[in-house]
Amino acid sequence: MEHSTKNWSGWRFPVLLLSAMGLSTVGDFIYLVAINLLVFQMTNSATAVAGLWIVGPAAAIFTRFWAGSVIDRSNKRRLMIWTDIIRGILVALVPFMSSVWGVYVLLWFISMAKSFFAPASLTYTTTLVPEEKRKRFNAFYSLTTSGAFIIGPAIAGVLFLIGSVHFAIWMNAASFFISALILLWLPNVDAKQTAGLNPLSIQAIVQDLKAVVVLGKSRLLVMVVLGVYLVFTLMTFAMDAQEVVFTQQVVGLSEIDYSLLISITGIGALGGAGAVALFANKLSIRILFGGGLFMVSIGYLLYAFSQSFLMIATGFILLGFFNAFANTGYTTWYQYQIPIEYMGRVTSLYGVVLSLFQILFVLGMGLVADLMSLRVTIIALALLSLVSVWALIFLMVQQNTKQVFTDVDQTKLT
Repeated sequence: MEHSTKNWSGWRFPVLLLSAMGLSTVGDFIYLVAINLLVFQMTNSATAVAGLWIVGPAAAIFTRFWAGSVIDRSNKRRLMIWTDIIRGILVALVPFMSSVWGVYVLLWFISMAKSFFAPASLTYTTTLVPEEKRKRFNAFYSLTTSGAFIIGPAIAGVLFLIGSVHFAIWMNAASFFISALILLWLPNVDAKQTAGLNPLSIQAIVQDLKAVVVLGKSRLLVMVVLGVYLVFTLMTFAMDAQEVVFTQQVVGLSEIDYSLLISITGIGALGGAGAVALFANKLSIRILFGGGLFMVSIGYLLYAFSQSFLMIATGFILLGFFNAFANTGYTTWYQYQIPIEYMGRVTSLYGVVLSLFQILFVLGMGLVADLMSLRVTIIALALLSLVSVWALIFLMVQQNTKQVFTDVDQTKLT
């Protein structure tokens, strides 16, 4: 009984943090569905809806250049609370907009707030959760996000039925306020990390960029791994961007088949996240990170070569299930390799690079698809993602590089 009380005491704050971050994530998915539907109702224009997918990344690029400097100088818990409150207020204002341009402006500022929340929450998590508990915490967070992927749109659908799109958006705003309230119960843990930094200024931001470059040079292998992971992420993002067109026009699935496919993927993701939550402490970072990415790439290969619903569903189940393994492994590895005092800046700058390339990939995919068939394009992307995974696994097994992927002492894991 005493052991179980001690166990709960060690997990009380991480569970509260999971609850707050989970609510924010569910809110993001409700908002994603509701805002697309609202803009379509306002304009009856697919182009106006597509604009939503450009405003967010553009705002993220603009913000992340300097967000990391703010994050590393700020109290992370307070920053998370304020970004939740700001998002709640801005989301609540969306239904009052009479034009789509007003919605775009609000979305810009909502995306800016999110650009602060994500890196701040990662840094705060790394500080709050002890090393020996991080892997399991990340596994539970993966379970939370996978659940949000299924539950968020489902909740949005129910809210549409019992109320309206406006009602769903206001409920979404409430989820951010509740998340902020939960965060108030968590401790301040990062005073020492922020104490020695100069006040924020343009000069300080430039110095921060130089500091990240110096850190990168001193941890070259870590930067190589981040680069390889970036390539994998971009390849899979490009395939996801063409998913609807590929499944319906190339494979020949109906809209009902596609909806069923998304549900199957969500169930696979939830199952994978549950499995990781159960077995995370028994699996090394190399198995979670490298093995997870390898199985995800196999899922995408099946998707690329698929000729039937059964084959594409198998691929989607694989990539959904093992994505949780890969995410848990990557996040835990990242928390061990990037110093906490640099984490906000590194995470933000990495996000800038990722967002820039994502925009370029979305714009470039249409051109590539015109020059060659979509099937050939998707196969090429799937093969490139597999090659990037093999490069990562090669680094994991080499004698002089595998130490970068080593776990904390297994005897400390509980």
